Amino acid sequence: MPSADFQSTITAQYRVARVLLANGNPLVLLLIGADQTGVAIGHGAAPDSLLALAIGSQITAREFFKHRPPSPLELENAIVTVEDEVTRARKLIPPGARLVTTDSSIREIAHLSGMTPGAVLHLPLDAMERTFERLAQVSLGRPASFDGLPADNQVAATLLILREFMHHLRFDDITVLQADSSFAP
Repeated sequence: MPSADFQSTITAQYRVARVLLANGNPLVLLLIGADQTGVAIGHGAAPDSLLALAIGSQITAREFFKHRPPSPLELENAIVTVEDEVTRARKLIPPGARLVTTDSSIREIAHLSGMTPGAVLHLPLDAMERTFERLAQVSLGRPASFDGLPADNQVAATLLILREFMHHLRFDDITVLQADSSFAP
Protein backbone atom coordinates (compact mmCIF):
# COMPACT_ATOMS: atom_id res chain seq x y z
CA MET A 1 0.00 0.00 0.00
CA PRO A 2 1.33 3.47 -0.85
CA SER A 3 2.29 5.91 1.92
CA ALA A 4 -0.55 8.20 3.01
CA ASP A 5 0.86 11.20 1.09
CA PHE A 6 1.50 9.20 -2.05
CA GLN A 7 -1.90 7.51 -1.75
CA SER A 8 -3.54 10.93 -1.53
CA THR A 9 -1.63 12.12 -4.61
CA ILE A 10 -2.49 9.00 -6.62
CA THR A 11 -6.17 9.25 -5.69
CA ALA A 12 -6.28 12.95 -6.59
CA GLN A 13 -4.55 12.31 -9.93
CA TYR A 14 -6.93 9.43 -10.69
CA ARG A 15 -9.89 11.73 -10.07
CA VAL A 16 -8.38 14.38 -12.38
CA ALA A 17 -7.87 11.74 -15.08
CA ARG A 18 -11.42 10.43 -14.66
CA VAL A 19 -12.86 13.95 -15.06
CA LEU A 20 -10.70 14.65 -18.13
CA LEU A 21 -11.49 11.25 -19.66
CA ALA A 22 -15.14 10.91 -18.72
CA ASN A 23 -16.11 7.57 -20.20
CA GLY A 24 -17.07 4.18 -18.85
CA ASN A 25 -13.80 2.41 -19.58
CA PRO A 26 -11.64 1.32 -16.67
CA LEU A 27 -8.57 3.48 -16.05
CA VAL A 28 -5.11 2.54 -14.88
CA LEU A 29 -3.29 5.62 -13.61
CA LEU A 30 0.50 5.36 -13.44
CA LEU A 31 2.67 7.73 -11.38
CA ILE A 32 6.40 7.10 -11.19
CA GLY A 33 7.64 8.70 -7.99
CA ALA A 34 11.15 8.97 -6.61
CA ASP A 35 11.02 5.87 -4.39
CA GLN A 36 7.85 4.12 -5.47
CA THR A 37 5.51 3.85 -8.41
CA GLY A 38 1.82 4.27 -7.77
CA VAL A 39 -0.93 2.55 -9.70
CA ALA A 40 -4.62 3.44 -9.29
CA ILE A 41 -7.16 1.23 -11.03
CA GLY A 42 -10.86 1.78 -11.31
CA HIS A 43 -14.12 2.11 -13.18
CA GLY A 44 -15.72 5.04 -11.36
CA ALA A 45 -14.91 8.45 -9.90
CA ALA A 46 -12.62 6.95 -7.24
CA PRO A 47 -10.10 4.16 -7.75
CA ASP A 48 -11.18 0.61 -6.91
CA SER A 49 -7.63 -0.34 -5.95
CA LEU A 50 -4.25 1.23 -5.29
CA LEU A 51 -0.89 -0.43 -5.57
CA ALA A 52 2.57 0.82 -4.64
CA LEU A 53 5.43 -0.77 -6.54
CA ALA A 54 8.85 -0.71 -4.86
CA ILE A 55 10.45 0.98 -7.86
CA GLY A 56 10.87 4.66 -8.64
CA SER A 57 13.05 6.99 -10.67
CA GLN A 58 15.54 7.88 -7.92
CA ILE A 59 15.71 4.55 -6.10
CA THR A 60 16.10 2.58 -9.35
CA ALA A 61 18.80 4.95 -10.63
CA ARG A 62 20.60 4.89 -7.28
CA GLU A 63 20.46 1.10 -6.83
CA PHE A 64 21.32 0.03 -10.37
CA PHE A 65 23.00 2.82 -12.34
CA LYS A 66 26.59 3.39 -11.24
CA HIS A 67 27.57 5.00 -14.56
CA ARG A 68 26.14 7.93 -16.48
CA PRO A 69 24.65 6.81 -18.78
CA PRO A 70 23.99 3.37 -17.31
CA SER A 71 25.96 0.50 -18.80
CA PRO A 72 24.18 -2.28 -20.72
CA LEU A 73 24.66 -4.64 -17.74
CA GLU A 74 23.21 -2.04 -15.35
CA LEU A 75 20.17 -1.68 -17.61
CA GLU A 76 19.71 -5.45 -17.76
CA ASN A 77 19.97 -5.83 -13.99
CA ALA A 78 17.44 -3.04 -13.46
CA ILE A 79 15.08 -4.60 -16.00
CA VAL A 80 14.98 -7.88 -14.06
CA THR A 81 13.97 -6.15 -10.81
CA VAL A 82 11.53 -3.71 -12.45
CA GLU A 83 9.92 -6.48 -14.48
CA ASP A 84 9.34 -8.57 -11.34
CA GLU A 85 7.78 -5.63 -9.53
CA VAL A 86 5.59 -4.53 -12.46
CA THR A 87 4.09 -7.98 -12.94
CA ARG A 88 2.56 -7.68 -9.44
CA ALA A 89 -0.04 -5.38 -11.03
CA ARG A 90 -1.05 -7.83 -13.76
CA LYS A 91 -3.90 -9.49 -11.86
CA LEU A 92 -5.47 -6.11 -11.00
CA ILE A 93 -5.71 -4.78 -14.58
CA PRO A 94 -9.24 -5.17 -15.96
CA PRO A 95 -9.77 -6.04 -19.63
CA GLY A 96 -10.04 -2.97 -21.85
CA ALA A 97 -8.37 -0.67 -19.33
CA ARG A 98 -6.86 2.57 -20.56
CA LEU A 99 -3.40 3.54 -19.29
CA VAL A 100 -3.16 7.19 -18.28
CA THR A 101 -0.80 9.45 -16.39
CA THR A 102 -0.42 13.02 -15.22
CA ASP A 103 3.26 12.41 -14.51
CA SER A 104 5.52 15.21 -15.78
CA SER A 105 8.48 12.83 -16.16
CA ILE A 106 6.43 10.62 -18.49
CA ARG A 107 5.38 13.78 -20.36
CA GLU A 108 9.10 14.48 -20.86
CA ILE A 109 9.55 10.97 -22.27
CA ALA A 110 6.61 11.56 -24.64
CA HIS A 111 8.35 14.70 -25.90
CA LEU A 112 11.65 12.80 -26.25
CA SER A 113 9.66 10.22 -28.24
CA GLY A 114 8.55 12.87 -30.74
CA MET A 115 5.06 13.61 -29.46
CA THR A 116 3.90 17.15 -30.22
CA PRO A 117 3.40 19.23 -27.05
CA GLY A 118 -0.22 19.60 -25.96
CA ALA A 119 -2.55 19.15 -23.02
CA VAL A 120 -3.27 15.52 -23.99
CA LEU A 121 -0.58 13.33 -25.54
CA HIS A 122 -0.90 9.77 -26.78
CA LEU A 123 2.41 7.92 -26.54
CA PRO A 124 2.25 4.65 -28.47
CA LEU A 125 4.24 1.67 -27.26
CA ASP A 126 6.33 1.56 -30.44
CA ALA A 127 7.41 5.22 -30.11
CA MET A 128 8.37 4.64 -26.47
CA GLU A 129 10.27 1.48 -27.48
CA ARG A 130 12.24 3.48 -30.07
CA THR A 131 13.20 5.95 -27.34
CA PHE A 132 14.28 3.07 -25.09
CA GLU A 133 16.35 1.70 -27.96
CA ARG A 134 18.05 5.11 -28.22
CA LEU A 135 18.88 4.80 -24.51
CA ALA A 136 20.29 1.32 -25.13
CA GLN A 137 22.47 2.72 -27.92
CA VAL A 138 23.71 5.48 -25.59
CA SER A 139 24.57 2.82 -23.00
CA LEU A 140 26.72 1.17 -25.66
CA GLY A 141 28.69 4.39 -26.20
CA ARG A 142 26.69 6.52 -28.59
CA PRO A 143 26.81 10.15 -27.35
CA ALA A 144 23.57 11.10 -25.58
CA SER A 145 23.76 14.59 -27.07
CA PHE A 146 23.72 12.99 -30.55
CA ASP A 147 20.40 11.35 -29.73
CA GLY A 148 18.87 14.28 -27.88
CA LEU A 149 18.51 12.26 -24.67
CA PRO A 150 19.30 13.92 -21.35
CA ALA A 151 22.32 12.43 -19.57
CA ASP A 152 20.22 11.87 -16.47
CA ASN A 153 19.90 8.47 -14.84
CA GLN A 154 16.52 9.34 -13.32
CA VAL A 155 15.13 9.90 -16.82
CA ALA A 156 16.68 6.56 -17.84
CA ALA A 157 15.04 4.85 -14.83
CA THR A 158 11.66 6.43 -15.58
CA LEU A 159 11.87 5.31 -19.20
CA LEU A 160 12.81 1.79 -18.12
CA ILE A 161 9.91 1.58 -15.62
CA LEU A 162 7.44 2.92 -18.20
CA ARG A 163 8.71 0.45 -20.81
CA GLU A 164 8.40 -2.55 -18.52
CA PHE A 165 4.96 -1.45 -17.32
CA MET A 166 3.57 -0.99 -20.84
CA HIS A 167 5.28 -4.07 -22.26
CA HIS A 168 4.48 -6.61 -19.54
CA LEU A 169 0.96 -5.36 -18.85
CA ARG A 170 0.26 -5.19 -22.59
CA PHE A 171 -0.69 -1.55 -23.03
CA ASP A 172 -0.50 -0.31 -26.63
CA ASP A 173 -0.24 3.32 -25.53
CA ILE A 174 -0.40 5.71 -22.63
CA THR A 175 -2.46 8.89 -22.50
CA VAL A 176 -0.45 11.69 -20.91
CA LEU A 177 -2.65 14.37 -19.39
CA GLN A 178 -1.53 17.81 -18.35
CA ALA A 179 -3.03 18.13 -14.90
CA ASP A 180 -3.12 21.13 -12.60
CA SER A 181 0.41 21.56 -11.26
CA SER A 182 -0.93 21.66 -7.70
CA PHE A 183 -1.48 17.91 -8.04
CA ALA A 184 2.06 17.09 -9.21
CA PRO A 185 3.58 14.04 -7.47
